[in-house]
Amino acid sequence: MENHILEQYQLWTEHALADVDVINELKEMTRDETKIEEAFYRNLAFGTGGLRGIIGAGTNRMNIYTVAKASQGLADYVVKKFPKEQRSIAVSYDSRIKSELFARVASEVFAANGIKVHIYSQLMPTPCLSFAVRNLRCAAGIMVTASHNPSKYNGYKVYNADGCQITTEAAAEILTEIEKLDIFADIKKQAFSKGLETGMIQYIPEQVYTDFVEAVKNQSVLGEEKIDKNVAIVYSPLNGTGLLPVLRTLKESGYQNITVVKEQEQPDGTFPTCPYPNPEIHEAMELGMKYAREHHADLLLATDPDCDRVGIAVKDLSGEYILLSGNETGILLLDYICSRRQTLKTMPQAPVLVKTIVTTDMGERIAAHYGVRTVNVLTGFKFIGEQIGFLEKEGKEDSYIFGFEESYGYLSGAYVRDKDAVNGAFLICEMFAWYASLGISLTEKLNELYREYGFCLNTLHSYEFEGAQGFLNMQEIMRKFRSGLKSLGGKKIYTCLDYAEGLDGLPKSDVLKFLLEKNCSVVIRPSGTEPKLKAYISVSAEDRQQAMLIENKIADELEKFFVL
Repeated sequence: MENHILEQYQLWTEHALADVDVINELKEMTRDETKIEEAFYRNLAFGTGGLRGIIGAGTNRMNIYTVAKASQGLADYVVKKFPKEQRSIAVSYDSRIKSELFARVASEVFAANGIKVHIYSQLMPTPCLSFAVRNLRCAAGIMVTASHNPSKYNGYKVYNADGCQITTEAAAEILTEIEKLDIFADIKKQAFSKGLETGMIQYIPEQVYTDFVEAVKNQSVLGEEKIDKNVAIVYSPLNGTGLLPVLRTLKESGYQNITVVKEQEQPDGTFPTCPYPNPEIHEAMELGMKYAREHHADLLLATDPDCDRVGIAVKDLSGEYILLSGNETGILLLDYICSRRQTLKTMPQAPVLVKTIVTTDMGERIAAHYGVRTVNVLTGFKFIGEQIGFLEKEGKEDSYIFGFEESYGYLSGAYVRDKDAVNGAFLICEMFAWYASLGISLTEKLNELYREYGFCLNTLHSYEFEGAQGFLNMQEIMRKFRSGLKSLGGKKIYTCLDYAEGLDGLPKSDVLKFLLEKNCSVVIRPSGTEPKLKAYISVSAEDRQQAMLIENKIADELEKFFVL
């Protein structure tokens, strides 16, 4: 074991004495050098996604010490950037293990640094945090969550004064402040109870939450149309934060026939029925699908733990329930919003769609049909939020009509600057009810869009690389992909876009996009929040069967790159 790792471990055994779980884990590590190395070989990475890692003891883990250090760095950044009267930070947290504890620790650090804290009195979704930052005119915000990761993870997202997740420049500046700090000697803290007494820590008023719900409801594009909202809905918050805001928004909007998946109803960071609480994953949706069949539901909705992603299932033409992908739901919502705005004559003069480079290119074709300009950004909804901010600075905030990403993130208004599953669930229900009133199912509408714009199959393949060796393996695989490929899956590569060079005015990012013949493409990127490499395959073809054959060939060839 390298000396610096052992030195860090010994330092923690002497000074990390405030959390009994950390104390016990450090003791257990003495019998396993591999565990010591994994916990201390690096500092937990801080970037545009903030922090995210396994909960536990060590510099490479989520614990009260790494959270406090990040919070001190953020506090120092805010003190440098904002005058005293503008120094405030909004705080929210989800249902994960230790989320509330980490939120309180962060609040204690901010308060000790003279920064006023506005914290929700109970767990609240990520979009509610973004809304609070804007509503309360905060300098920054934090959301304690690991989004859709397994239960052993937690994380810490950082938001700027616009309510948008920090992007590259701010993340680099905050990281510089964090790296100056000694994790035990340089952290200021004031007891949470003391902060409440002095007013440095305040609970966010209920009105802010109510205003958020109203902002979501204002995204309706029904106009004066009266439709039957007696849609049979099954909803699962996947043991996260979505229960209260999703049910409140839907019920206040007239959707009363809602059955909640009981086993996944209440907040529970162990996620007992869905070990990977991500609506992108079939296993996470299985219990909801069972409920849908038992209750003869028209529509299944599921939101992830911090309620910024929403997945859905609907009946196909044979009456069987099928899960729609993020891309499929996204293009349905885009077409619905555009068509309704066109009918209502509420389309702005220069409408804009914002999507990520790994999101279906079919979105661009639909947008063009309605005269909507498409802006493509790097992966991560923060870059969509950033574009809304750019429009706002030009006085063109209303030009933004929709933003989406393939990973089940949607937003139709500028009231927040992150993906919003409350907004997504609300719009999906409205869209479903609208088409049902016309005698059209969502699968029929989807097939209609494919007939009009051409069939497009988009798939995601993820490959996990845990630990120090896994990190090195990912770097080697990316190097191989950059070594001059000529074809993939029998299709000629005619362009390789390397975003590490900073293409199209976008920040430099370790992302490769291969443009193949006949409107096919492959994107390879390391995840910003998990130890994974992701491959996004997009195939245009005559029909689904042809597309799947092509996709299988490409996927089989890609597989060889990921086995070292």
